[in-house]
Amino acid sequence: MAADTSVVKPVEAPPLVPLKLKSKLASTPKHAPKISVLVKNSAGESVTLADPRATRALVALMDVHAVVGGAACHWGGPAAFAEMNAAIHGIMFATQGREWHEAFNYINDAGHAENGVYAVRALYGFDGMTFETLQGFRSIASKLTGHGESHLNPAGVLMSNGPLGSSLPQAQGLAIGDKIAKRDRVTICVVSDGASMEGEAKEAFAAIPGLAAKDRVNPFVLLISDNDTKLSGRITKDAFSMQPSFAAMPALGWNVIHVPNGNNLPEVYLAVEKAIAAAKANPKQPVCIIAKTVKGYGIKATEENSAGGHGFPLANGEKICDWMTELFKGDTVPADLMTWAQGLRSNWEKSEAAKKAKAEAAAASGVPVPAKPKTDKVQAGLAKAAVRAAQDGLPVYSVSSDVQGSTGISLFQKSFPERFIEVGIAEANMISVGAGLSKSGFIPIVDTFGQFGVTKGNLPLTMAALSQAPVIAMFSHIGFQDAADGASHQATTYFAATSAIPHTVVIAPSCFDEAESLMYQAIQQFAADRAAGKDGNSYLFYVGRENYPLTWIEGAKYPWGKAQVLSTGSDVVLIGCGVLVNKAIEAGKLLAAKGVKATVISNPFVNRVDLESIGAAVKNCGGKVVTIEDHQIIGGMGAQVSHALSNAGIAHTIKSLGIDDEFGQSAYMAEELYVKHGLTAPKMAEAALALIGK
Repeated sequence: MAADTSVVKPVEAPPLVPLKLKSKLASTPKHAPKISVLVKNSAGESVTLADPRATRALVALMDVHAVVGGAACHWGGPAAFAEMNAAIHGIMFATQGREWHEAFNYINDAGHAENGVYAVRALYGFDGMTFETLQGFRSIASKLTGHGESHLNPAGVLMSNGPLGSSLPQAQGLAIGDKIAKRDRVTICVVSDGASMEGEAKEAFAAIPGLAAKDRVNPFVLLISDNDTKLSGRITKDAFSMQPSFAAMPALGWNVIHVPNGNNLPEVYLAVEKAIAAAKANPKQPVCIIAKTVKGYGIKATEENSAGGHGFPLANGEKICDWMTELFKGDTVPADLMTWAQGLRSNWEKSEAAKKAKAEAAAASGVPVPAKPKTDKVQAGLAKAAVRAAQDGLPVYSVSSDVQGSTGISLFQKSFPERFIEVGIAEANMISVGAGLSKSGFIPIVDTFGQFGVTKGNLPLTMAALSQAPVIAMFSHIGFQDAADGASHQATTYFAATSAIPHTVVIAPSCFDEAESLMYQAIQQFAADRAAGKDGNSYLFYVGRENYPLTWIEGAKYPWGKAQVLSTGSDVVLIGCGVLVNKAIEAGKLLAAKGVKATVISNPFVNRVDLESIGAAVKNCGGKVVTIEDHQIIGGMGAQVSHALSNAGIAHTIKSLGIDDEFGQSAYMAEELYVKHGLTAPKMAEAALALIGK
């Protein structure tokens, strides 16, 4: 590689004019917020803003609807951002003579706080939103997804968000585009201190002021919510302090405005007003507001919680009326909000009464309640195996990036407190750290959600393999399993993204016992290869979120590299993997009821197809195969099975059920998305019948 020193004569072309893309964002609200407060602007004039207490109340109320439906929700983040969003929206929606979005780009990088944006906009009636609209939050019927998604909500979301740090560089692109197009527009981007740990964010922290100094960027205002809190706890305690990074912002070229109390609305409003004016006056120096906030602000219990109540702590409407009273701190709770809360409380009381009556009726009948099969999360089996391997004396070491409680590796970390490190919210860094540990003689286990592991982590995974520094990964919440969080968090390309990385084995266990066995064997194989002087393989385990039976067959064995034949037949082969093996089992039973004999196979080794087992079954069933997976059809497990069969010269006709070139969306439960996308046992049985001509 060398510098390009060639000389090219400039070419004449028409003036650079961007394509005329009509904005899909909703118009400027015509009314003041339904529940409001007054603050003074820099000129001493009164300004009407949405009441942050009402924003928090609405977030809590909509969250109750979602959790009752079965979805997890966020509370701490939107509670911290309420004053900032009140100030920003008050200024944006006061735009005169043109639409608000012609004067401002608003980008929320803190996707976990998007419900706070929904709430403040509902107070304005933005896009026709009402309080009733908020009740659908995170449901499959609503465009108010867990994180902001422009493909479903183009009237409210300019750039989709969710993966922390990703929207800030997109905001940078918008400001550069406006500069090129000579538009009079200010870009405002809101980020969290946790997002500031991501590599993408740090790159943008340097690039925005650097390019602005060259007059390449339109006026830019960045707001950072600094509360030293992330999903799993305090940033400084768990990882490292972000204060040196924030202290470096002036040296990078930012005009920094500090707000000591980011939950004081008058203080925040004046800071935002000043920042916008300064950015307009000098576009060559972007402005950064660093506001000290409290995650979970407004509720004492979440303010004091080490994670700031990141996840919404209420499971139902039992205590929601108490929350309303606490949020308004002695003032009368607006009637609309308290009536809504009382309705949720009443629903809880009715639900409890119904449960009690059902229990009493069951007891009176004398009929014993059948015991349910024991279930657990699949990732719990992975963590158990890691503990077991460490007890055997193997040098297992855990590297995390904030979500260890969700991925399940926290069991290992609590068992061996000196054998893990958290690098902060930085998935790419986590995997590369793991590679370094591997080269140092350890067996590193990295963990995060599947979506972040295969997107932010893809190059580090490749470089780990290329450096003969393999890692073991626990990537959870794959596919539609992360239903409520929405498309930005739903990994649907994980097999395709990683199966072709050399020296990398992709594994999708379907139950606790299988996960424990295969992880233990992977660690042993890792150690044996390295001790023998071999390069070794990386092992990527992809698991879901929900609970499954501990095993599908009593006494099952899980030989390394082998598919598991769960039942045998002669008419058709049904193959599932990971979280949808249960659908293949159910489909086999549906077919049996119709007199069709199916061989049902669990195929955990996605990119190391067990041709001995699968090939023999396919030949025995006349080449008829149906696969099902929580993944895109393109590049998925089914595609890899078919490719392997073809390469082996095994004639077959295959129907693959998967996600067909679509993004997901929020839903209370994954099953709702499986039904929508045809990933069900009846659909698999239907495909099998069509394949065999019945």
